[in-house]
Amino acid sequence: MIHYSSNQLTTKQNYKFLTGSIIPRPIAWITTVNPETKIINAAPFSYFNVVAKNVPLVSVSINRQPDEQMKDTANNLLKSHEGVVHLIDDSVLHEMNATSASLPADIGELTDSQLTLIDSRSIQVPAIKEAPIRMEARLHQYLEIKDHEEQVISDFFILEIIDYYFSEEVFDIEKEYILPEKLSPIARLAGDSYSHINNIVDIKRPK
Repeated sequence: MIHYSSNQLTTKQNYKFLTGSIIPRPIAWITTVNPETKIINAAPFSYFNVVAKNVPLVSVSINRQPDEQMKDTANNLLKSHEGVVHLIDDSVLHEMNATSASLPADIGELTDSQLTLIDSRSIQVPAIKEAPIRMEARLHQYLEIKDHEEQVISDFFILEIIDYYFSEEVFDIEKEYILPEKLSPIARLAGDSYSHINNIVDIKRPK
């Protein structure tokens, strides 16, 4: 085995090893609104997963910017406590990728987009109609992630899902089951790479 000690690596090296090893990662494409300016923000994050089911919770970790400031999504979530989490397929891949650009806070990523924004049911943040799955969410818990010098390096959010929306093409309404082969979700790899589910293997879990 090839060995490295993490404390002897640069931030870039650690990033490459983590994002190259922990794959594929689901993508949370999140819309938020700045409660002061009313600007709608959209951005994708792949440090994203499920936290709990008794209370439907998901997590998203949002790294700080190079100047150590919060990203717009983190700032908006902390101020408004609301956001919409969208899941990605090929139909919105390029639009999602475009929203990963670093823009000033006073410019919304969807300003020149052909995507359709629609009202949410339970929160004030609009949603992206074209996404195959979306979830309206409210902030449940927030944690500042700090380095060994107590400098905040990431903002960690646990979001409670309030409403689910599934495209009819990816959902078996009789069984209440998401069809992964129909959804064909986009997952994040390292660098500029993404992936699909190419093969599904079913193995019964032991009791």
